[in-house]
Amino acid sequence: MDRQKKLLLFGAAWVSALLLTWFYYANAIAPKTEKTVRLVVASRDMPVGTLLRKNDVKLVNYLEKDVPKGALFQTKTAEEHVLMVALNTNEPVLSAKLSDATSVEGVSSTIDRGYRAVSVQVTDVSGVAGLIQPGSHVDVLFTRPGSMLEATTSTILQNIKVLSTGRTVAVGQAIDPKAPKSPTVTLVLLPDDAQKLELAKNEGRISLSLRNPLDSAQTASTDPLTTEALDPTLSDRLARARRARTPVKANLEDPKVWQDLTGTKKAAKKPEPEKPRVTVDIFRGDKHVQESFR
Repeated sequence: MDRQKKLLLFGAAWVSALLLTWFYYANAIAPKTEKTVRLVVASRDMPVGTLLRKNDVKLVNYLEKDVPKGALFQTKTAEEHVLMVALNTNEPVLSAKLSDATSVEGVSSTIDRGYRAVSVQVTDVSGVAGLIQPGSHVDVLFTRPGSMLEATTSTILQNIKVLSTGRTVAVGQAIDPKAPKSPTVTLVLLPDDAQKLELAKNEGRISLSLRNPLDSAQTASTDPLTTEALDPTLSDRLARARRARTPVKANLEDPKVWQDLTGTKKAAKKPEPEKPRVTVDIFRGDKHVQESFR
């Protein structure tokens, strides 16, 4: 019995020694490994206002204890957002450093370099009944008002990208998709086209025609269309109307024309009395001749 107790005590001592040795090795001798996470960082130096694309961000291993507040862990959550502050290479991308994708800053940053944004007022009819959405492509129609002889419609711009539709927000404020829409559409144009659109807005009425997003063809002819295209007989009727308004020189010497214009008969002209004859004697040598003149 004493022998068994001694063996048990000896075995327990060995186990305790092994545990103490492992604990000492694990905490004092073995290299420590800390937990890391994959964090979104900038792949290059970027200034304020940069619209983040897929190649602008990447994932790197970061110590879990050093992860800053507001860090992002998926690159998709950073894409299509605008930097509110400058970022250096490998600097963590924080949510506080990004604008909302639908904010004013985010929308304006989607304008390509060299282009301008111009808004036009539309109605349910001229705006294709609300079918136009951000990213749509449209043609711009200009209608000059006037009479049947003056009114024209022409396509002044083709395949224009729509930036936004009918929402007005303040800087730093996100666009509420449930907010009531105002009748405006913002288009992205080259500077020359922006001037043309502004002139057309002041000279007549603007309408938009929606295009298939895969249709980028340009119409060869953009000549103004007149009201004669609406009625095949209109051209002849307009010509007759023009002739009816053209003044005709009346022959006032004609008694009938005189009576039509004045309502009275034209008095007949009295015959002019014959002028007295003048007789002249002409002598040529021994010859004598008389000439008569009136």
